[in-house]
Amino acid sequence: MKLNLKVFLVGAIMVTTLANAQIGTRFPSERKIVTDPVTGTELIFLTSTPAGDSKIYPTHPQWTADGEWLIFRSNRVKGEAMAVNEETGDLVQVSEGGYSGMLNIAQNSMKLYYMRNVEDVEEGDWGKNRSLEIIETDLAQLFADSEAGTMKSAETYQRVVGVTPKEIGAGGDMALDAGEEWIYFRIGSEEAAKHLPPDVEVEENFGPRNMGAGPGGIAKMNIKTGEIEHVISVPFQVGHIQSNTWNPGEIIFSWETGGKSPQRTWTVMADGTGLRPLYPEADYEWVTHEAVISKDEVAMAIMGHRDVDIEEQPLEESTTSTAVRNPENPGQETSWGPSGTREKPTGLAIVNLRTREMLIAGQTSEGSGLWHVHGSPDGRWAVGDDFSRSLYLIDRNNREMKMLTTGHKVTAADHLHPTFKPDGTKIQIQSAMLSEDGRSMNIVVVPVPEEWLERTYPNKI
Repeated sequence: MKLNLKVFLVGAIMVTTLANAQIGTRFPSERKIVTDPVTGTELIFLTSTPAGDSKIYPTHPQWTADGEWLIFRSNRVKGEAMAVNEETGDLVQVSEGGYSGMLNIAQNSMKLYYMRNVEDVEEGDWGKNRSLEIIETDLAQLFADSEAGTMKSAETYQRVVGVTPKEIGAGGDMALDAGEEWIYFRIGSEEAAKHLPPDVEVEENFGPRNMGAGPGGIAKMNIKTGEIEHVISVPFQVGHIQSNTWNPGEIIFSWETGGKSPQRTWTVMADGTGLRPLYPEADYEWVTHEAVISKDEVAMAIMGHRDVDIEEQPLEESTTSTAVRNPENPGQETSWGPSGTREKPTGLAIVNLRTREMLIAGQTSEGSGLWHVHGSPDGRWAVGDDFSRSLYLIDRNNREMKMLTTGHKVTAADHLHPTFKPDGTKIQIQSAMLSEDGRSMNIVVVPVPEEWLERTYPNKI
């Protein structure tokens, strides 16, 4: 009994310590290399315990400016962001006081930016009637002091850039401009309506998830002064906001419906000029998961996941949608319209922001087709996952496609969400391969095969 009590007390102390862990707290390395049993690819698991890890969305950078650390979300310390060193596996807590929405890693400085609730958000009040702080974290000083064991108070590393007024309904989906002088973020429909021209017709919901209705909008905050300016209002619900991390003042965003949109991808400049569809899509095209991959290019998926003859599926008692939502093969509801079949070209599409030319880099021969997509900034590689949680690499010079890894469990809490490292040698994913419950994910780095890296071409892209 005494032994059990001792174990209980030690466990309770550990839980309390983790729950109150401070910024800079370090955790033991979990780094291990696992060989994919199907493809033989060596997978670098930077985390390997069931601690509720998830990577930053593929629309945003994953690595710090020095290329040494990946920042991610985790329940190791609930509500706080974590960093892991790619080479050593060292784990460090990089926020204190919580965060809201997207984590933004600067690419020209060792800084991290995110939003944080100023006060508790009441249930059902998400995205409106609240104020948010935008926080800047000095990662260079934080990592140095954490390694030296000389951590100071959180205020030493975290600076409040500014606070959003309640009335603009700021949301946590935000992006850091390439010039690192402005932060872009979503605003509420009431604020967006104030800036929408009176002759613009507001869009209604689209599709079975009852999302997409407008208006929506984007504002920006100056990192030095905290000044807030309006960027653009549009007649639909704004989804993912991302910046072109090579070109200051260039924004990419989406019309969010939870599935197929009438016109998914959009671009606008930071001063509100140049609003246009990034890729003008047809009714039969299901465009999704756009991600800026280089100075001039955006990757996106044109889905080919639906049968030509789509039959209405029966309702489940647990849903009010027009058809059952299948997590292993989503988007089958007929109310999405005629899109998503392979009667027209589908696959991993890449759009040039300057010439507006679109090309299909590749597509799987069966299954759902490529879903979440990305590419290397040097133009050599593209990468995509599919509904089976398999990962495919594409050589853009000769269109060769190779499955890098599979078996990451369709029961996982989320999808692989591949993102290239800026040097084009590695891809980060999130995986439930090691999870006993089939859901909890880990942070994984997948190297581009050495024989592919050694390839040379007489006419490079």
